Amino acid sequence: MLSGFNPEQINDIEGARRALREILNLVEELKQGNQALREEVQRLRDENNRLKGEQGKPEIKGNKGDEKRAAYASEKARREPKVRQKGTKNEWIKIDRTEKVCVNRAELPGDAEFKGYEPVVVQDIEIKTANVRFEKEKYYSPSQQKSYLAALPVGYEGAYGPGVRAMVLNLYYACGMTEPKIEELLGNLGIRISAGQVSNLLVKEKEPWHEEKAAVVAAGLASTSWHHIDDTATRVNGENQHCHILCNPFYSAYFTEPNKDRLTVIRVLQGGGELSYLFQAETVAWLDVFKIPLAAQRQIALWPQGIPLTAHQLDAFLARDLAHLNQQQQARIREAAALTAYHQPREWPLVEQLISDDAPQFQQVTAEQALCWVHEGRHYQKLSPFVEYHQQRLSHFLTDFWDFYHKLQRYRESPDNAQALRLGQEFDTLFATVTGYDELDKRIAKSMARKDKLLLVLRHPALPLHNNPAELAARQRVRKRDISFGPRTQDGVKAWDTFMTLSETAKKLGVNFYRYLHDRVSGARHFPSLASLIPPRTLGQLPAHVSALPQLSTPLY
Repeated sequence: MLSGFNPEQINDIEGARRALREILNLVEELKQGNQALREEVQRLRDENNRLKGEQGKPEIKGNKGDEKRAAYASEKARREPKVRQKGTKNEWIKIDRTEKVCVNRAELPGDAEFKGYEPVVVQDIEIKTANVRFEKEKYYSPSQQKSYLAALPVGYEGAYGPGVRAMVLNLYYACGMTEPKIEELLGNLGIRISAGQVSNLLVKEKEPWHEEKAAVVAAGLASTSWHHIDDTATRVNGENQHCHILCNPFYSAYFTEPNKDRLTVIRVLQGGGELSYLFQAETVAWLDVFKIPLAAQRQIALWPQGIPLTAHQLDAFLARDLAHLNQQQQARIREAAALTAYHQPREWPLVEQLISDDAPQFQQVTAEQALCWVHEGRHYQKLSPFVEYHQQRLSHFLTDFWDFYHKLQRYRESPDNAQALRLGQEFDTLFATVTGYDELDKRIAKSMARKDKLLLVLRHPALPLHNNPAELAARQRVRKRDISFGPRTQDGVKAWDTFMTLSETAKKLGVNFYRYLHDRVSGARHFPSLASLIPPRTLGQLPAHVSALPQLSTPLY
């Protein structure tokens, strides 16, 4: 291969540079291939050892894995320093009693003068039982042959009062405690309760709460035209499912579903209700986008047009007329019909802009989609070049990447058309960069292909630049999943989704969640509903420079 090669005879300097760049990229390719082979060999060795009844090589992870390190680096890069002002907390503390503390008069000199009091606030808590023995009046009518028994006060149902029921819900769903630990804590406080009773308090007879969740979702969807969405794995009775999170600055809603396909996303965007399917003129465009064969489209045109269909009815049409299509093509037909139905005028709020990562199930669901810049930055952060020259090229590009991101942040604070035009041109320049590092250049080209979704903020300055609110909400489910594994029944699934929705929404609205729970289970209903605290779209469409509600020093109510 190198026969007759003499480096001293190289005259084409530019050609030599090109060759050297190709060699460096070949080094990167060989390094990655070698690493993949090493990992595969180790995996096979471990499997061989397990088949022999031995153990494989232990997996010892560092403090932060590559993905965590990449995520942390991108988060750190996107943030700009904030000036924090520490305020006094005493103004928010409720004073339950005032006690005067006196100086020992015997220690005072004769000329000491009284100068008043110096206040010191000390926070303390007292937890004790409030068990009640109700003496219920009982009457008997011989003429009616019927007994009359006094009813318990509102809020007292079964063997546990509103304080216990509110505390159990708060500890489990908002504080992340397990059922055995809740049982143990209540036992230490003098409450006799079994594990089964704790479970019943958490998941049984929760229809009024499910109605409150539905109202929160409806009000939340109506508050802004844009919404964040994300999903995370969850377990239901030992089976893998998916928890979908839909949110904006005023609410966070959770939906546990078996799948995470486009049909499921549409279900989530309409509050988790059952899907309807519609075939009419607009459906043809979706069928073309999904590349449904023309013969199948002609058959679909013979189905009922302009009439909403149920899932059962659509399945019957597919089985009768299009059973020869594969599962993916049939799924695309369902999606086309569901999208047509979703975009019809109706009372349910329509999501116009969806902020998400680049997963395929989020594409084409809403009129516009905005991609998360932090997620886009993680793709670059995950590159691990071996050659120092490539490391430098990646570092320089990431600096320019986050500089441009900060310019978009400043644009949101004071948008104007001229600045939007300049930023669009600067995007083209930045993502037309050719570094000579092939993996980086491929990544840059992919970002350029997503220009419209990454720069949607230039048309809608109120849009956030990242999907962190949905990821932070998903983290709450991950923590709950790590502690309690997952629900085992459908009642448990609905309860997990409902109370996590109410807990996270209360937090965003500045509502004390425990007091809210106690207000509802006691029957007092002095608190307004969470849905009523979510502003309508005319007020909720936040200014460009506002990305969340003001953070209150203490919860309301």
